[in-house]
Amino acid sequence: MKKFKLSTLMLAPLFAVLAACGGGGGGGSSTPAVVTLKSIAVTAAGPTTIAVNATQQLTATGTYSDGSTKTLTTAVESTLAWTTKSGGSGVAAVTNVGLVTAKAVGTETINATVGAVVGTINITVNAPWTQIAAGGLQTVAMKADNKLHSWGSNIHGQLGDGTSTDRKAPVAVSGNSTLWKQVAVGDQFVVAIRTDGTLWSWGWNQNGQLGDGTLLEKLVPTQIGTGKDWVSVAAGRAHVVAVKGTAGLLYTWGRNANGQLGTGTTADKQAPFQIGTAAWLAVAAGESHSLGIQKDGSLWAWGANTYGQVGNAAQGADVTAPVRIGTLNFTSVAAGANHSLAIRSGGTLYAWGLNTDGQLGNNGSTQQISPVQIGTDTNWGMVAGGAAHSIGVHSDGTLWAWGLNEKGQLGTGGTDSRSPTQVGNLQTWKAVAAGSAHSVALKADQTLWTWGLNDSGQLGTGTTAPSFVPVNVPYE
Repeated sequence: MKKFKLSTLMLAPLFAVLAACGGGGGGGSSTPAVVTLKSIAVTAAGPTTIAVNATQQLTATGTYSDGSTKTLTTAVESTLAWTTKSGGSGVAAVTNVGLVTAKAVGTETINATVGAVVGTINITVNAPWTQIAAGGLQTVAMKADNKLHSWGSNIHGQLGDGTSTDRKAPVAVSGNSTLWKQVAVGDQFVVAIRTDGTLWSWGWNQNGQLGDGTLLEKLVPTQIGTGKDWVSVAAGRAHVVAVKGTAGLLYTWGRNANGQLGTGTTADKQAPFQIGTAAWLAVAAGESHSLGIQKDGSLWAWGANTYGQVGNAAQGADVTAPVRIGTLNFTSVAAGANHSLAIRSGGTLYAWGLNTDGQLGNNGSTQQISPVQIGTDTNWGMVAGGAAHSIGVHSDGTLWAWGLNEKGQLGTGGTDSRSPTQVGNLQTWKAVAAGSAHSVALKADQTLWTWGLNDSGQLGTGTTAPSFVPVNVPYE
């Protein structure tokens, strides 16, 4: 057989075909494309507006060059870092897992960073309302940042903003750089305790009710003495009752024409004056009478007794020193102008004193000279008294009011009521306060609501129009 010899020229096309088909074992190789992080989106688990001291969880989601997305953690991207844009402005702080804690009112930008790639989100911090007080024609309330705001009549500087101009919307009380923990409003003055335990007052001072040793009114908060252990304070028309120290000692000052200071005399006091050595749990002050609960739960009262508001079953004569009222024990007490209210540990409500407009809530109009139980409900949580009306909340969050409703102070939209009448049908109320003819309440969501007389702007709505139903006072 004849042998053929393949030439190089004949083999070349064959090798080319084999190479194109991937044959020949060992040809060229390809390099995988590098996937890189292109952007970061930051989202919140809930609202981006949160209250002071609240927290919010953030999540960073990365988008990569191949179109894929991943939730970013340090396990996914080791250099992931959570920071605040301000670098510590105090508005908010963020942890290394994206948990934000609100610190102060304002707006903070939160960054999630991986190398040169940054994702951002803005968190706004507001301060909802946490405490309310009302008296006369003005209102004072505290926000979650422990700063006070006030509105309404300011004829004697009782709003504490350095002026004597009425305010129809909340204004900051001077000196808010130092924080507050409790506030009480009298007729045209205010007394409050700071978080450091010091006591301060401002406004009308005709009878020494500011407690600073003078009769001069003050347009801004003025410290009373140097004590740093004040526990609680209550304000009447022109007098003050307060509890001081771990021993729970009772102090009073201001007007005393009816013995409302409990000193045994009728002489005014221009500075805090200690009343005995008993230990007190809670105190309240009306127009010219005072109430208190000692730490053993016993109820005591003193001062003007024209309408039986002291409750000692001896209407008429003023009582110039504390006297025990009955034998029942109570947990909280409140005073209207000339009537008194108290709640027992079992949640039952008692009232006594003037009842012309049904402010006692016993479905009558006859004054009572000793405590009488109001209805049969056993779930009263808090109660407050105005000039001729009363308001309270049940432990189930329902709101109730009774008494005079001439200015809409009951919030029911209707007429006077001589027994507790539910305001609306919500079960979200938690605290109440009463002025002369207006009412203030907080809901569980820390929103603030007002209603009633508003001729001095005491509702805080920006107008002087009255309201017969609750209206909201915004955070800001």
